[in-house]
Amino acid sequence: MNAQALARRTQRIRTLALSAGMMLGMAAATFGPQLAHASTAVKASKSVIKGAQAEKPIQLAAATPEQMVAFERVLTGGYDCEFGKRIVVDNSDANPGYVNLSLGKQKWLMKPVLSATGAIRLEDVRGQALLVQILTKSMVLDTKTGKRLVDACVHEVQRKAEADLAAQPARPSIFDAPR
Repeated sequence: MNAQALARRTQRIRTLALSAGMMLGMAAATFGPQLAHASTAVKASKSVIKGAQAEKPIQLAAATPEQMVAFERVLTGGYDCEFGKRIVVDNSDANPGYVNLSLGKQKWLMKPVLSATGAIRLEDVRGQALLVQILTKSMVLDTKTGKRLVDACVHEVQRKAEADLAAQPARPSIFDAPR
């Protein structure tokens, strides 16, 4: 091989190596946060599963009248969530006024709380998770890390409320100019 052909070949190899490195860097920047979130969720789910099996049952206080008001507003049943995930909320047979929340293999015993805004909060009695239920959607948060475990969860009642809102004519905004 002559010197000129060797130089061209070396230049092509460098160009290919730089291109491959740039592509790997872009892929890492794009998918890195999602993979980090997924590994955090997996670690959290493993700790919840281990904790649920190893811990003894908690002695819960009887539900207060305020808790029972919130309990009556909790939407029980299945919720379809983003990325094909699903949560299930059902009444706790062992603890009146409390509900069970399931997300895959993760399970929590939740205490319903009515917030000042009218949203329903389902607070894990062990302080690991929180479900927030508003008119048109719900989300589950990991209270330890402050991250969402799943979002855009919609119960059939919330789906109907969203459709009803969409069917209503738009109301004028306070920012619209008077006519």
